[in-house]
Amino acid sequence: MGTTDPTRQQAMVPEDITRLFVERSNEGDADGVAALYEEDAVLAYPPGQTTVGRAAIRDLWAQVLAHRPTFTPEEPLPTLVCGDIALTSTPPHDDAGARAQVVRRQPDGSWLRIIDQPEFRSTASLLDADADADA
Repeated sequence: MGTTDPTRQQAMVPEDITRLFVERSNEGDADGVAALYEEDAVLAYPPGQTTVGRAAIRDLWAQVLAHRPTFTPEEPLPTLVCGDIALTSTPPHDDAGARAQVVRRQPDGSWLRIIDQPEFRSTASLLDADADADA
């Protein structure tokens, strides 16, 4: 557990992770985005798939960020904390439905994502998206 680059800003409260994600993504920093995840974290992305492990998450974000998307900060909803585990979420500005992450406090007091669900969509909206893609 823990980040491997001590020079990088760390999330010292769970809500920092979303802000750092947006900053690093907009800089095209796939390594920086991956550093927000534990080594064995699970990311539910691309939609309908899972990406497991920091290295795989880094590779995925390198591909996504190569297209230079722009991410907009989203105001976090209240965080639920239980000991060293927290649930963070944001209401997205796009059509993702909702975003939620489970984060864990590290021995140094920082927080890292262990489970990341960046898109929640109903089954109906997923079927509609598939139908639109097939059209």
